[in-house]
Amino acid sequence: MSENIESVLHEERVFNPPEAFAANARIDKARLAELHEKAEKDYEGFWGDLAREEIDWHKPFTRILDDSNAPHFEWFNDGELNVSYNCIDRHLETRGDKAAIIWESDEGDSLTITYKDLHDRVAQFANALKAQSIEKGDRVVIYMPMVPEAVVAMQACARIGAIHSVVFGGFSAEALRDRINDAGAKMVITADAGKRGGRTVPLKKQADTAMEHGCPSIEKMVVYRRAEGDVHMEDGRDVWWHDAIDGQSTECAPEIVDAEHPLFLLYTSGSTGKPKGVQHASAGYLLNAALTNKWVFDLHDDDVFWCTADVGWITGHTYIAYGPLAVGATQVMFEGVPTYPDGGRFWKVCQDHGVTVFYTAPTAIRALMKLGEDIPRNYDLSRLRLLGTVGEPINPEAWMWYHEVIGGGRCPIVDTWWQTETGAHMIAPIPGAEPTKPGSCTTALPGIMADVVDDDGNSVDPDHGGYLVIKKPWPSMLRTVWNNEARFRSSYWEKFDNKYYLAGDSARRDRDGYFWIMGRIDDVLSVSGHRLGTMEIESALVSHEKVAEAAVVGRPHDVKGEAVVAYVICKGDRPTGDEAEAMTKALRDWVTQEIGPIAKPDDIRFTEGLPKTRSGKIMRRLLRSIAKGEEITSDTSTLENEEIIPQLQGKA
Repeated sequence: MSENIESVLHEERVFNPPEAFAANARIDKARLAELHEKAEKDYEGFWGDLAREEIDWHKPFTRILDDSNAPHFEWFNDGELNVSYNCIDRHLETRGDKAAIIWESDEGDSLTITYKDLHDRVAQFANALKAQSIEKGDRVVIYMPMVPEAVVAMQACARIGAIHSVVFGGFSAEALRDRINDAGAKMVITADAGKRGGRTVPLKKQADTAMEHGCPSIEKMVVYRRAEGDVHMEDGRDVWWHDAIDGQSTECAPEIVDAEHPLFLLYTSGSTGKPKGVQHASAGYLLNAALTNKWVFDLHDDDVFWCTADVGWITGHTYIAYGPLAVGATQVMFEGVPTYPDGGRFWKVCQDHGVTVFYTAPTAIRALMKLGEDIPRNYDLSRLRLLGTVGEPINPEAWMWYHEVIGGGRCPIVDTWWQTETGAHMIAPIPGAEPTKPGSCTTALPGIMADVVDDDGNSVDPDHGGYLVIKKPWPSMLRTVWNNEARFRSSYWEKFDNKYYLAGDSARRDRDGYFWIMGRIDDVLSVSGHRLGTMEIESALVSHEKVAEAAVVGRPHDVKGEAVVAYVICKGDRPTGDEAEAMTKALRDWVTQEIGPIAKPDDIRFTEGLPKTRSGKIMRRLLRSIAKGEEITSDTSTLENEEIIPQLQGKA
């Protein structure tokens, strides 16, 4: 990136924290300033004090940060603890009868699990794992639907010191096999099937196919019965969950582990190449998970928190399986999808369970926004007091719809930037203390030293784009890439000589110091010598009243270097013929007006959908291939909607 990325998006709206919210917030403006000041003056002391406050230690630590083997930083490494104890046991005396998880099934049934219930389920399953010869340090792959047993399995692994690796239930048999083999897993925990949007997902069948393709390290497969379907059970290898726990005690002493003991591996769903197993450590991960639930979500004892993510993603780890439990919160866990049986499902769940803090992805917001304002207005959303977004930058128009239609103008929005590798929120507003701007993730959290730099690692001026970096280590950072030291160093550290963590995103800071994410570094277009972030062009398109969603990629251009290709989903029916021509002209003029002629799309293609993974991420490499007219030869099995590809190619 020899030249800085140019920022072309301008957003002037500012929203101050509502007075009523700020008055009751965990962190007010003065406390936030105090936290930042301490982190600046005494970085290690800042984190050490928080670790003592937030974590129950079996053996207290005396060392805070060990940077002697950088970039393999270690935190609190002479301390000992158990993560499951910190998430469950320590709450039993004061919150034993409090709801830990309110689960709603795809069909609409619900189940409430108290902290005492959760303890008994986790301890019983932990004993079952030990009975199946799982020991401290063994890797266990979890391939489950969004049922409470997925969290039970994760917590049970943590309880006995086993290292879990959750594989999203929408991934193919091949993707599952690759992750099992890379981790050297000893066991798979799965279900006969999952339920999702009225469909049955054959998880056990997929797991069997993975085994057939070669998973030599697997000794046992535990199968939870969810769908009552007939499945093959391999003698000597497969055991039903209910049989595994039969007769097992509901008491299981937590295995005490070192602070740096690996808690889990999570494979990033890269578009190409070998899966990348991000490894997180126990104490540091737990600390940031707990802190961000308190700081960013402002969770109080009477809140009902709902993160809509799947536990197969890092968001589901930190903001379902670990963080909310670490702070003793009540949370909703949901098996279904936002549009089944209709587009009001999310809002019905919020209404029925009294959700107060709601956290979802911009892609879901845009899909629901496309359905109009009338649907959410059929539901009582008055208990909502805080909204959050995760997974990608949110364009300002979707932010405003979320704020006005879902939040009724009264709920702060926490737009959170973080990654699988960071473990927890890094840049996000403290909702009772900081004004927010639509489309900006605001400022770095206390103790997170984020910056935007140029190719030489120098801070860039305000409103100039560059590389987003973290300049100091933090507790929940990834420790390595499993079995791939070279990839760990090349992906995150070598660019700036092991000094800064390279996030892989381009960003800018405005004159107030607010961060604006401009897209992945590889999602930058070079148009006539100008480097433009795709996200800003997408935001301009979506700000048009007739556009619901847009994705922008580049294709080679003989004169300009790259041409701008936009895939656009309109509100209402997909335009065709003369209507499409008129809409194309209108949108090109609109982008010229909003940004300037340099960003005007050369090619606009109208579609009814975009190729998305089941986590809602747009697979831009497919869009780039389609824009170039290339045949699609790569694996598309992780797509939610494979049938959209022919339409994008102009074949349907």
